Amino acid sequence: MFTGIVQGTASVVAIEEKANFRVHKMKLPKALLPGLELGASVAHNGCCLTVTAIEKDTVSFDLMKETLRVTNLGNLKVGDSVNIERAASFGDEIGGHLMSGHIICQAEIVKILTSENNRQIWFKMPDALMKYVLYKGFIGIDGISLTIGEVSKGRFCVHLIPETLERTTLGAKRLGDSVNIEIDPQTQAIVDTVERVLESRGER
Repeated sequence: MFTGIVQGTASVVAIEEKANFRVHKMKLPKALLPGLELGASVAHNGCCLTVTAIEKDTVSFDLMKETLRVTNLGNLKVGDSVNIERAASFGDEIGGHLMSGHIICQAEIVKILTSENNRQIWFKMPDALMKYVLYKGFIGIDGISLTIGEVSKGRFCVHLIPETLERTTLGAKRLGDSVNIEIDPQTQAIVDTVERVLESRGER
């Protein structure tokens, strides 16, 4: 499990391409290396990946076909950076919200509004999933736990403070870029349960 509080960014130093498969070699911040072992879970832009090799500060991760299809990790090039969070431990502070590291889809950035000490970013995602996007609800965007600011006609926005823009990759995002989306599991469970109950009553 993860908390959605990004602990740093990591850059891609090498990519090994195989058939429907990729290996990413990442240069991790020194602060995230202590205790890191083979088999550990690390979130890359919110997507849970497993450590497969460690060579000093260069750590390898395997990406299978489904990961490349669903997430934006398949678009990465050498030199690109991702948001990084190591798996939470019992007793850790939950500063964001509980996240599984399972990406449900990608969303496209369709509008960016910048003002002093604030940035509003609007996203468009598949219509079928918008029912899980609720005003003031939680959402995971590239591994960052954020609160939904507004929802309108198949789109939603978040408001970002300078700290978030500085510590994560969102500060460098541009129109047309894609981000990974993880729906809040509690919201999804509630919406799905309500739909099933209404359907059983013939009210849908």
